Amino acid sequence: MEFNLADLFESVVDAVPDREALVYVDHPGTGAERRLTYAELDAAANRISHHLAGSGLAPGEHVGLHLYNGVEYLQTVLACVKARLVPVNVNYRYVEDELVYLYRDADLAGLVFDAEFTGRVAAALPQTAKLRHLVRVGTAPASAAEPSIEPVDFAAAEAAGPPSRGFGPRSGDDQFIIYTGGTTGMPKGVMWRQEDLFFAGMGGGAPTGEPVARPEELAERVAAGGDGITFFPTAPLMHGTSTLTAFIGFNFGQRVVIHRKYVPEEVLRTIEREKVFSVSLVGDAMLRPLIDALSGPLKGTDTSSLFSVSSSGAVLSETVRAQFRALVPNAMLLNNFGSSESGFNGTATEDSGPEKGFRIRVNPRTRVVDPVTLEPAAAGEPGRVAQRGNVPLGYYNDPKKTAETFFESDGERWVLLGDMATVDEEGFVTVLGRGSQCINTGGEKVYPEEVEQALKAHPDVYDALVAGVPDATWGNRVAAVVELREGAPEPTLKEIQTHCRTRLAGYKIPRSLVVAPRIQRSPSGKADYRWARAVASGRPV
Repeated sequence: MEFNLADLFESVVDAVPDREALVYVDHPGTGAERRLTYAELDAAANRISHHLAGSGLAPGEHVGLHLYNGVEYLQTVLACVKARLVPVNVNYRYVEDELVYLYRDADLAGLVFDAEFTGRVAAALPQTAKLRHLVRVGTAPASAAEPSIEPVDFAAAEAAGPPSRGFGPRSGDDQFIIYTGGTTGMPKGVMWRQEDLFFAGMGGGAPTGEPVARPEELAERVAAGGDGITFFPTAPLMHGTSTLTAFIGFNFGQRVVIHRKYVPEEVLRTIEREKVFSVSLVGDAMLRPLIDALSGPLKGTDTSSLFSVSSSGAVLSETVRAQFRALVPNAMLLNNFGSSESGFNGTATEDSGPEKGFRIRVNPRTRVVDPVTLEPAAAGEPGRVAQRGNVPLGYYNDPKKTAETFFESDGERWVLLGDMATVDEEGFVTVLGRGSQCINTGGEKVYPEEVEQALKAHPDVYDALVAGVPDATWGNRVAAVVELREGAPEPTLKEIQTHCRTRLAGYKIPRSLVVAPRIQRSPSGKADYRWARAVASGRPV
């Protein structure tokens, strides 16, 4: 047995087969729910795994998951790793051209997709020559054009497949690819060895404690411990953070709850009904609607079971954190720092905010390096965040970007992240923001996240993004795009500037303001800076 995700999952199944593993609430079209024990989830994954392998897909080939959240998503991920196929997440918001790019860039040989995406799949398929096997979940709309390759019905494939295992040996070298769109550019496929992903992205079976030393130790810990802990990844599973959270729950032998889509009121009802222990989400865009619901229609919801609410992929602002603590004082709020390229790097300190910045306690594998020499940056000097040890192999089909991002130092492999930061004498890292989003205004560097934190502290601002737009005098100027609270009066630029001056240096103050009906973000809450830059510049979007 190796540090292979399928091997590890099966060892947990064998340790606690009758324990509840997965709860799917609000099943599409029925309002029902599905509950599966570890043995039932294992058998369901085995059935799909045998189907995929029997369809001619060979170990090492790539299978796309073009799906909303559902049992089928996690079932298919497990099915892929069991058959040594490589699962590839597909952003369900992508339209035809974007899908063609991802399908081709990822060299997809198989695709499992939700029926409502039938038309998009059909349009993209003629331009993706390597994609030869389709499995469809549900019934396609009558108006949708059918793909040129007839899809296999997921339910029929599951029913025909044997529930037993019978798979060959696996390896910790088996791959798992996470496509990340980030905030700019075309998506990139981050290639992970499963062993590296287990330790870097899942904490090695103990995210807050000592990682397991042997693969067999995971099941031993599960068998020796109890159950009763429920993990609730609320963001789409197509984003790495939610899938990794689900696997962390499985590695603990605990229960994972998922919803098809993010509906704040339903999230709160599920927290109360299922006695959820840990919620993961992405930034203010997901936490703020929970606050609104708890303050309004869902006031009085029992959230006493909550031990932690963690955010990855976007920073929880100081204002939103304070509002949530007032409503749910029993839950820890964790601003986690990490990425698809590094897994988990650390957690922000409690005093993080506009005045002190996003300060994190990093793990021993993380440091700030000079972006040119790649040597450790001096205290207080800006550099780029880097991580060593269990890091990805690189970007799929992109040797140039791989060479720019991954390097070796002192005999170890490192990944160089896009985040700029400083480190102090105590070893605390203050993240400044993404280098690619840094605004150079008159020679001064401004990181949008810092300005966004200050804007969100304004009582009338619901959400905000900041971008640099061309300026004849300064090269670029800081431009703010804000979404107001319902019923709030529209502030003037001067009012916004006066508010920000108490929190930011003068050169960081927004020089222009656009009030938008709604801030555009990804389904998981990540910032869309291309959209923000276009809106701030007055360009059509």
